[in-house]
Amino acid sequence: MSTSNSLFSIRTPMLNVAYEAHGPVEGEPVILLHGFPYDPRGYDEIAPVLAEHGYRVLVPYLRGYGPTRFINDQVMRSGQQAALAKDLLDFMDALSIPRATLAGYDWGGRAACIVAALWPERVRGLVTGDGYNIQDIAQSLKPRAPETEHRLWYQFYFHTQRGVDGLTANRRALCELLWKLWSPTWAKGPSLYSNTAPSFDNPDFVDVVIHSYRHRFMYAPGDPALESIEQALALQPPISVPSISLCGADDGVGPAPVEDDDVEHFSGFYRREVLPGVGHNIPQEAPQATLDALLELLAHDTGEKRSR
Repeated sequence: MSTSNSLFSIRTPMLNVAYEAHGPVEGEPVILLHGFPYDPRGYDEIAPVLAEHGYRVLVPYLRGYGPTRFINDQVMRSGQQAALAKDLLDFMDALSIPRATLAGYDWGGRAACIVAALWPERVRGLVTGDGYNIQDIAQSLKPRAPETEHRLWYQFYFHTQRGVDGLTANRRALCELLWKLWSPTWAKGPSLYSNTAPSFDNPDFVDVVIHSYRHRFMYAPGDPALESIEQALALQPPISVPSISLCGADDGVGPAPVEDDDVEHFSGFYRREVLPGVGHNIPQEAPQATLDALLELLAHDTGEKRSR
């Protein structure tokens, strides 16, 4: 049985996607997706175990991270949600993967949620960090509670030229600060940050990040080629595939609410678990819980009734 656990790349219509692969190439595919400001290191304790179970585990670097590169110098460096989802779909197509189990958090969770919602036939199961991650852009300018707004300071910073210049000049220090603020009780975080930080040296990192945080507040136009996807997302489509939501109780940017506000967005099997002592970087802080959720879905009977 052939296996691999090295760095590879695959060409899609938009990118040369760098990805790490584990396990037998003929195994059932599992795709693990990182967020901002993270990279595939978040799954280092998860991917090898899944591979030992016989799964084909793929961990791509998102656009703007690590060795992933755009194939055209002129193309828009979009960070909008539709771009992340289209990248995931293109990645699956390039590798001839008709259907996969997905796990993701933050940006990666958004990509996974969108593909699960709009192309459910491509997704066997979904482990999503912090529930329904599809942005409701039409409602983005509505003021939120002050205690929520202050946690989004970095987003408002990125709306300014000063933020662009600050991220350009201080990307490692700024992202390290976000790690600390978003995972305040994660003791291992400071020692692990240096393993991920080089991924932010990607030449497109700043442009993709800035566009992501401007587009979601309607301060930057999207890629016209992705408009049909954005229109579909504006309807806040439900997710019908079997799903488990993992939420960090100590998340410094988006603390898990007591009530599950996202449950109505899931129409199939769904379970939510709030993880004590865990912040925003869910798979790296809680690898066992993430692994357990994936294995549960991989063994899931699709005829099972919905659970709340």
